[in-house]
Parts: sequence; C-alpha cells; structure tokens
Amino acid sequence: MTDDPSRRKVLKKSTVLAGAALLSGIPAGHAAQAAPRADEPSPVVDAPAGRLRGVVEGGLTVFKGVPYAAPPVGALRWRPAQPHPGWPGTRDATAFGPSAPQPYREGGDQVLGTHGSPPFDEDCLTLNVWTPRADNAKRPVMVWIHGGGFVSGSGSLPIYSGETFARDGDLVVVTINYRLGPLGYLYFDEAGTGGNFWLTDQLAALRWVRDNIAAFGGDPDDITLAGQSGGAFSVAALGGARPQGRPLFRRAILQSPPLGLQIPTRTESLQRSATFLDILGAKDVAQLRTLPWQQLMGATVEMFKRTGRWGYWSTPFLPVLDEVTLDRHPADLLLSGPGADIDILIGCTREEANFAFGLDPTYAAATKDQVLARLRDTFGNRASEAYGAYEEARPGARPVDVLMDLISDDLFRMPCLALAERRAAARKRPVWAYQFDLPTPAHGGRLAAAHCLELPFVFDNFDKWSQAPFLTGLDPRICEGLASTMHAAWISFIRTGDPNHQAMPNWQRYERDSRTTMSLDTVTAATNDLAGYWRRLRRPTAS
Repeated sequence: MTDDPSRRKVLKKSTVLAGAALLSGIPAGHAAQAAPRADEPSPVVDAPAGRLRGVVEGGLTVFKGVPYAAPPVGALRWRPAQPHPGWPGTRDATAFGPSAPQPYREGGDQVLGTHGSPPFDEDCLTLNVWTPRADNAKRPVMVWIHGGGFVSGSGSLPIYSGETFARDGDLVVVTINYRLGPLGYLYFDEAGTGGNFWLTDQLAALRWVRDNIAAFGGDPDDITLAGQSGGAFSVAALGGARPQGRPLFRRAILQSPPLGLQIPTRTESLQRSATFLDILGAKDVAQLRTLPWQQLMGATVEMFKRTGRWGYWSTPFLPVLDEVTLDRHPADLLLSGPGADIDILIGCTREEANFAFGLDPTYAAATKDQVLARLRDTFGNRASEAYGAYEEARPGARPVDVLMDLISDDLFRMPCLALAERRAAARKRPVWAYQFDLPTPAHGGRLAAAHCLELPFVFDNFDKWSQAPFLTGLDPRICEGLASTMHAAWISFIRTGDPNHQAMPNWQRYERDSRTTMSLDTVTAATNDLAGYWRRLRRPTAS
C-alpha cells in the first residue's frame, strides 16, 4: 500500500499487526505466539496487591473485577478513594465487578443502544486486565477510561474489551470503573476532603497499575492513558498528577475531550449540590449518606431538567475547581508541569453535537432567531457574521445545522485545536491531531460523523456493537478498512509515541507552520489546517 491519500485503505488483520510490529521492532505475530493455550490451567499471579486467579479467553489471560480501592460506601461515600485492605489467599478474578450506579433504561436509546447495564453497586471500584501472558515481557500498557457524560458507562462493557488491543498490539490493557453521577461529582466542601471523587478513584487505579502491572507482563514505565469524551476529559485532568517517584503515565490519547466545558468553582458547585438536596428533600450531606443509591439515581433525571440550557450539552454533574484535587482547567494541565512531558494524540469527530441533538425534534424545529441568540453567547455582537460564516461553510444549512456546528466547535473542536496550538508553540513533546469524518447513514444521515462514532473503529470490534443503532447502514468494507487503519495507528502510538504505520499516509505531528491533521474517512488523508476556517473566524474574540 502506498501513501497516496486518494486510495481507499481496505486492510486485513495481518496488516494491522505487521504495521504496528514494523514500527515497534517486534516480530509480526509475536502476540499470537506468546498467547497461552486454551487448555492451560487458570492463570494465577502474585501481584503486590495480592494473589489473583484469572481466566484464559480467546488466547489471552484475563483478570476481571480486581479491586483497586476500598468500597466507597457508608462513611466513605463522598470521600476520596481509600486504599483497599487486600484479601487473604487467592482471590477469584474471573467475573466483572458491578458497574457504578447510573441511570438505566431498558432498551437503551436511538444512538448507542445502551451504555451501561446491570448489575450496579456502590462497591464498584474495580479494574480489568487483558494480557497476552502474565510473564516478565514488560509490554507497553494501555489504560482505558470510559466516557458517558459523567453519568454512565463501565470498564466492563463489551465495547471496551481490551481483547483487540492486547492481541493485535502485544499490549497489556486495563479498563476501570469509577464513581459516576451524584456519587462521583457532587461537592459538599467538607473539611479536608475536597471534591472530584471520580478523580481520586482514577488516581488510585493508576497507582495500582503502576505498582502491580509488572506481574501481568506490563511495563509500569510505559503506560498510555486513553479515553473518550468524559474519559478523555479525565485523561487531561490526570495529566496534572504530581506523584512521588516516576510519572503515572507517559502518553495520552484524548478522543473527543469536551475541553470547552466551563468548570464550576466551589461556590458554583455548592449551588448545584443544593439543587440536588432540594430534589431529594434532604437537609445536608449527612442525610444524603443515609439514602440508598437507587434513590440518588432517581433524582438524576430531575437534575437534567433543572440544570439544562437550550443549545448546550446537558451535564448535570461536573468536576469542580476545588483547589485540592483540581486547581486549573484540565486543558492547562497538559501545558505545564508533568503534563508538558506527555506525548499526545488528540482529535474529534466532525459532527460531535449531532449525537445529543440530531434526533431531537425540538432542535430540528429551531429558528434562526433562536440560533442567533445562542451564537451571541460565543461571538457577542458578531453573532450575525458568525451565522453567515457557518451557512457559507455548509451550503443549504438549516438553523439546526448551524447550531450543531456551533455546539461541536464550542465544546470539542476549537478547544482541542487550541490545545494542539499551544502544545505546538511550546515545542516540547509532540502532539498528533485527527478528525473522524466518516458519516453514518443511520437515521437518514441526521447523525453524520457524530460523537462516539469513532469508538468501534479504534477498538476494531464491530462484533461487540450489535446493539448500537448508529452503525446501521455503514458499508462493511469501508468499516473494515478504516478500522484497520485507525486501530494500527493507535497501537503504534501506544508502542512508540508515533501513530504512523506503513499502511497509511504520512502523519506528521501538529506544528504551527503546517497544522497537520489526519482526516479519517473512506479515504484517509493528511490535511493541513483542517479547521483553519473556524480558527480564523474566532480569532478576533480569542483571549
């Protein structure tokens, strides 16, 4: 395969592994050769945290439901994650632990189908490990943090299985559960606790990986932290971690990070917590600690109603600038301190906002005046000029199309671009940028290249996405080709810090003079300054 961007890349699985192996210096097929036989006895590891018995699945050694912190229940509800006390003897790690409590609707939605299924329980701080073999190979490690708008998701979902990355890339893969919704994001300003309990969970999980992953065949000094949406936001927040000793991770993959979120202050977060207390008729956090978690989840629906704003992605629960666990916007944490030394792969989908709004009839009926009012929040007295620019960029655009592009830009694309620009200007560690441009024909094309659509391509595991309506109608040949290209690029980045492999066009790092961005579509092509039109449109109001 040449680097000619006009050719469609339809690659085979062997090409994925061979392409990654060429860059990493590992012989193609190494992962398959190292995998244990299906008839081997249940694998057992003696990790510093304790002895674990796993299972062999698909030629990989897998450990599920491993606790990395104490159960955050009772008096530990709304407290920072605490060390797990350990266990006597050999702990069974052959079944996933419960997912974090979250809203659940039987049958799911029209986009993803489902994004979190029972069982749910507050005792949810567990992780899962996939490895070719629990040996001394010191393989690169990928730690995946799921997204879900800070309210849903699980590291045990089949769509996030570490199987494909572990097998195709000879990697050790870890997925985690962490506290969500009111249990992870409410803030009460209790003395000495701070907030962002979700972040304390993730830090505890990363420390567990650093201290234990060598027992599973992983290299604790070669960890890539990856996530999508709220998970990518988490990756950025963790970039500011200042642990004693070696860093917690050396590379970061941020897929659709909502870096345009305005993070509330302590005062603003207390106001939001007061709203939650009011919904439940509780007087304080002490009373909330006595309520079953099911009752807290029931109040989440009302929180969506009370905190939502027209033309904005609804996020009833948000991180807090508590000055204890988080003192700056996560995007800033990747520009100085430990975050400045992390290699970054970052990107968005072309029509992020269509995920949340594209199928909503109330937004389909939006008027130009409504959209202009929303544009004023971003552009002030230049709202009419901006509306015209969005119309020009999308001939025949309806008001809802302008609104979708605006929300996508405000929350995702422009903040990601700003981070890439600032990282490139600093000229330290490289940043690689992409945009996922393949539209789905599902729902009459109204979703386009929506938020989350890149996930099955990154994991190259379409067989795990049968419940997802947004994949309906996609050409399997195109899916196979683009998934192979992207999956190999992610593996290459995890292994080497460079996403290039022989079966795709040359992908240059993002620099201020070229602004190279990889367009991931039916034709994969490197483009210069892909978002330049929007960058120039916003320049007069840039801070």
